[in-house]
Amino acid sequence: MYAKRLSRFRRLEVCEVKDAEAAQDQTRRRDIESARLVEALQPQDRVIVLDERGKDLTSVQLAASLDKWDAQGQGRTSFVIGGPFGFTDIVRGRASFLWRLSALTLPHELARVLLMEQLYRAESLRANVPYHH
Repeated sequence: MYAKRLSRFRRLEVCEVKDAEAAQDQTRRRDIESARLVEALQPQDRVIVLDERGKDLTSVQLAASLDKWDAQGQGRTSFVIGGPFGFTDIVRGRASFLWRLSALTLPHELARVLLMEQLYRAESLRANVPYHH
């Protein structure tokens, strides 16, 4: 639903990488999935990694960040959500910005919904379209 609403403001592409559930070891699984995430990115992408170590943003701050990132014109802005075992430092190292979506640990499916809603809210703020604050 939010992806459809968001498409009115910006082009949106959802890219999922194949999970590595065949890897029995959690560390190995995290390593494989992190490598796949980095491979899915373009060199010119601005990478925003959703990570517990990241900075908290209000919706208004996110809208201002989108303004800034769009004005800088650096490739796509790509938001990266990790799998159940998180990321390696290679993914964090590729990030232009680390964003903590919540202090809670969230399953990646729920994190995606929250990300889409917050992007829609931020775009609504940027366009002065009424949306409850």
